[in-house]
Amino acid sequence: MFDAPRARRWTGLLLVPLLGVLAWGLSRPPSDPAPQRRPRAKRTARPQPPRPVLVASAPPAAPAPVRRLRPAPSPRALRLHQLGEKLGTTPPRLDNPCVAPEGGSCARTALEPFFESLDALTAARATGPTTIAAFGNSLIAGDRIVDVVREELGATFGDAGRGVLLVDRLAPYGPRARSGHAQGEWEPRTLGEMQQAPLPFGLSGTYHQSVSARARSRFTVEGERRGTLWWLDVPEGGALSVRTEGQVLAATEPRGEGEARSLAFDIPKGTRSLEVVAEGKGAVVFGVVLQRAHPGLVLDTLGVPSSDANLFLRANEDIFRAQFAERAPRLLVFILGGNEAKRLEWGRSNLEEVEQGLRDFVRRARAAGPEAACLVVGPIDAVRGGTGPQRFVQRPYLDEVIAVERRIALAEGCAFFDIFSAMGGEGSLARFVEAGLVHEDLVHPRGQGLDLLGQLLTDALVSAWVEGADTPPRPAPPRTSEAVP
Repeated sequence: MFDAPRARRWTGLLLVPLLGVLAWGLSRPPSDPAPQRRPRAKRTARPQPPRPVLVASAPPAAPAPVRRLRPAPSPRALRLHQLGEKLGTTPPRLDNPCVAPEGGSCARTALEPFFESLDALTAARATGPTTIAAFGNSLIAGDRIVDVVREELGATFGDAGRGVLLVDRLAPYGPRARSGHAQGEWEPRTLGEMQQAPLPFGLSGTYHQSVSARARSRFTVEGERRGTLWWLDVPEGGALSVRTEGQVLAATEPRGEGEARSLAFDIPKGTRSLEVVAEGKGAVVFGVVLQRAHPGLVLDTLGVPSSDANLFLRANEDIFRAQFAERAPRLLVFILGGNEAKRLEWGRSNLEEVEQGLRDFVRRARAAGPEAACLVVGPIDAVRGGTGPQRFVQRPYLDEVIAVERRIALAEGCAFFDIFSAMGGEGSLARFVEAGLVHEDLVHPRGQGLDLLGQLLTDALVSAWVEGADTPPRPAPPRTSEAVP
């Protein structure tokens, strides 16, 4: 039987694909056996990305300028400024010559390497301490004068420890701020002695040798966490150890080869004191270095009584260079000239020897640390002494020594500070004596007299740093060694 509805459904299913094919064919454009080629549009070069330019290495960017602000004076500084006004001191200024002229301006002054380190401390981008190495005679051997520099700058830029210390004082009097407290027998020797010592000297110009077994020296610890023992490995000298509360922090292993050695050690947190112990007779110690673990300022007092530049040249050059490299100072300060003037007056030297000795010593130190800045400080006012009308007459050759030191400083690329003029020039020592600020020998200031000289030097350095802010900052030269032992 024929089913009409089913037939209609099948017819629709067949017609749908047929109609779709027919519609596709009608929608195609007619074929063209010979189509005309359209003119091709003019092509332009496709933009290419720039090729990378290869360079060896870009120079380090100059650090952001640091705003150099004069620190507020401490209470002690205010008192010393008032004392200076009474004694006739003048505003201290130092000669900071240009060592790198650039066009009509100066790209770098003699003290800029040191000032860059102060900038880094100010901007909290320093990674280690900034060390000052102060060489000098008896004026600083007990740490006076430079102790004010250390404390004032440390209060502004941070205190990173005491630096180089001696086993004991060089005399039975004076402070122990720069030494340990010897218990037992140690014999000190210095390069300032008239007769040269049998063993070599290093950077400190001093050594202590044990004259009995178990000789020891105790050092207070003021937050320092790192230490170094400088010692000489003499034949049959015996071992040395560094101890605290029964704990051995470090011990030497002597071979008797006569070599200068360096032994680094860590100091446990909370340590209040440590001891250096000579296990036998004849052990030799050049010094002990104590430093904190954070950035800040360290000033090494390298003062030797009775010394002058020629005597500092007695130090063994290899030991001097090795210990200098460990300290890596950013500023060298030479506080000399008083003993040179006396020896000229006594006929024990002449101006040519004085000039040659100072030039050689400055060059030796600068060769050991060419990246450091340097400052030569002239002698203070000096008088003949004694009694009678010649008591306060200025010592002869003082002016000549000052002129020699200034000439050498500027010729060798160092700054120069005329502390004689800053303290008031001729007659200033007599005013210090009248104020009770000089010992009976009329040579060595004491008490606030020494503090005032230290404040003059500090003020001169700070003023030069502040006034040097107009100098464009430059990347610091690469350092050959770390300053932290």
